[in-house]
Amino acid sequence: MRSKAKLAALAAALLAVVALAQTGEDARWHQRRERMVEQTIARPRDFRDPVRDPRVIEAIRAIPRHEFVPPGLREQAYDDNPLPIGHGQTISQPYIVAMMTELVEPKPGDRVLEVGTGSGYQAAVLSPLVKEVYTIEIIEPLGVAARVRLDRLGYRNVEVRIGDGYYGWPDKAPFDAIIVTAWATHVPPPLIAQLKPGGRMIIPVGSFAFHQNLVVVHKGKDNRDLRMDSVMPVRFVPLLGGPESQPK
Repeated sequence: MRSKAKLAALAAALLAVVALAQTGEDARWHQRRERMVEQTIARPRDFRDPVRDPRVIEAIRAIPRHEFVPPGLREQAYDDNPLPIGHGQTISQPYIVAMMTELVEPKPGDRVLEVGTGSGYQAAVLSPLVKEVYTIEIIEPLGVAARVRLDRLGYRNVEVRIGDGYYGWPDKAPFDAIIVTAWATHVPPPLIAQLKPGGRMIIPVGSFAFHQNLVVVHKGKDNRDLRMDSVMPVRFVPLLGGPESQPK
C-alpha cells in the first residue's frame, strides 16, 4: 500500500512539474506574441502604416504562430519575417498577414475564400473574424498538414481543399471576400466571378517576380464593375496552377 501511495505521489509530482513547465512555455510564447503585435503590427517601428482594426489585432494576438512553422524554426516564429514551410513555399511575415486581413475588411457574417493555404496561419487569423473560411492549397502535403493542424487547434469554421486555387471554389461561391496569398500576373477571372457584388479581394499582382504590388479589388454590380487600388510593394511566391498548368 505504501509503495502504491508513493507511486501515486510521484506521478502527481511529475504531472505538476510538466504542468508548470507547460505554463512557463505558454507564457514565453505569449510574451513574444505581445511584443510582435506591439512593435511590428499595431505600432511599427519603421515607416509602415500601423494595422488599426482592433479585431484583426486581437486575432493576431491570439493565434499561436509557432504552431504554424516547422519545429526547427519556432524560435523565429514571432520575428517579422517570412519563413520557409517546405515545398518552396513560405508563411508570410506577420505584418503582411495582418495588413492583408485588415484590407479585406472581414465581417462576422462573411464567407471568405483563401487561395494558398500554406501552413494554415492566414486561415486561422480569419477564423474568429468571419462566419466561414474556405481555403485551397495546390500542394497536397501542405494542404493535408494544414487541415490536420487547423482541426487540432480547434478552428472549426475552416474547410481545407486540395486543388487549383486559380479557379476558386465554385461549389462554395459566392464569397464576400477573397484573399490570395501568392503572386499572380493578373487577377484570375474565376475569382472575380465568385466574388459577391460589393465584395473585396486582395491579391499580389505584378508583371514579374521582382515587381509586385498588393492590390485591393472592389467589385461593384457585376464582373466588369471593378476598382483596383494598389496599396504597397510586396514579395510573394508565385501562384501555381491556372491555364498554363492545364494539358494542351
